[in-house]
Amino acid sequence: MMIRYVGAAVLAAMAAGAQAETVVVTADRMVDVLAGRVIEQPVVTIVDGRITKVETGAATALPEGAERIDLPGKTLLPGLIDMHVHLDSNPRYGGYSSLQFTDLFWPVQGVGNARDMLHAGFTTVRNVGSEGYSDVAYKQAIEEGLMEGPRIVPAAHALSATGGHCDSTYLPPSFEAVGKAVGDGAQELRKRVREQRKYGAEVIKVCATGGVFSRNTEPGQQQLSEEELRAIADEAHQWGLKVAAHAHGAAGIKAAIRAGIDTIEHASLIDAEGIRLAKEHGTWLAMDIFNTEYTQAEGARNGVMEDNLRKDREIAQLQRDNFRAAHEAGAKMVFATDAGVMPHGTAGGQFRIMTEYGMTPMEAIQAATRNAAQALGRERDVGAIAAGRYGDIIAVDGDPLADVRQLENVDVVIKGGEVVKSD
Repeated sequence: MMIRYVGAAVLAAMAAGAQAETVVVTADRMVDVLAGRVIEQPVVTIVDGRITKVETGAATALPEGAERIDLPGKTLLPGLIDMHVHLDSNPRYGGYSSLQFTDLFWPVQGVGNARDMLHAGFTTVRNVGSEGYSDVAYKQAIEEGLMEGPRIVPAAHALSATGGHCDSTYLPPSFEAVGKAVGDGAQELRKRVREQRKYGAEVIKVCATGGVFSRNTEPGQQQLSEEELRAIADEAHQWGLKVAAHAHGAAGIKAAIRAGIDTIEHASLIDAEGIRLAKEHGTWLAMDIFNTEYTQAEGARNGVMEDNLRKDREIAQLQRDNFRAAHEAGAKMVFATDAGVMPHGTAGGQFRIMTEYGMTPMEAIQAATRNAAQALGRERDVGAIAAGRYGDIIAVDGDPLADVRQLENVDVVIKGGEVVKSD
């Protein structure tokens, strides 16, 4: 049970229409992801949405007039970070079934997806590809207090080659359907980077290989040259943006790493040389090894075409085996689910699979906190319960280091010092 104690000074301020500025959170335990240890009897002080100090001990003196949130029996963790989501996607509508809806249906239904991710404990997400700049709109609406959701790092439209994954490949020529960020050649793709940044992208997403859920592409196919990928990376880095490359195939993965791209998404068919290059370049791997369970169980019923399900079956186990190999080799890894391929609220299910394929529970949690913050370049803001960072905290019953499945049902979510979900 969560107990909230509000001091008399705070009640007086609230009566006058003001809000409490100081919040103190206590619990039985806290996972310190920076030190890789558990702290007993944590006392976390949050002022104006940011953590000012982390202390220990039940007898710690609390600031005068602070709002107190006591979570007896629970374990605190930093708000989780999912590095690969699609908030305007919905797995219930696969293949051609999505065409039954008007265009604006997709950003509207995504409002619920954003809420579901937040309530699942993900206080920050990187949205790597959307339509109509919906992820930029969600970010703006959340920051204005008009909708509920996590902190969003938007990519806007994903860059692609003509006819490749992330282009529009389902419709016949008479529709003249073209992806909004398609480019051929280094100069065109540099322009696409500038366009996405102009309209709000904070990370650039590029599709370097074919994919599972596109038509007329194969996951192993490289679809942009190393020269084109380097132009994208150089242009993005010039503007201070990081780049995420969708890349299933071994050749495309290695070309993206050599080109200077920051994170490799999926990395399903990565080989030993690719793992070596990732370590050498400090490239992060974002491998979504959970969602295939949903796709294979529900995909056909949701309208996903057999050819797409075939591709998913062919690479699913290979990706999980390569996740294990990359982890054993010491590659840098982050938590990434591709939520939108499976329901957003189930993203915490990936922790179980990560531990089944080699990670300890602490390593899996660090992938979704400390590591993700490093990959985002946001170590001063998110990814740990530490002074200076946002007051983004989740709480679960029991010990998630003994049973990582505790993270599938988060009991309390605090964002910026404000309780947004509690049991």
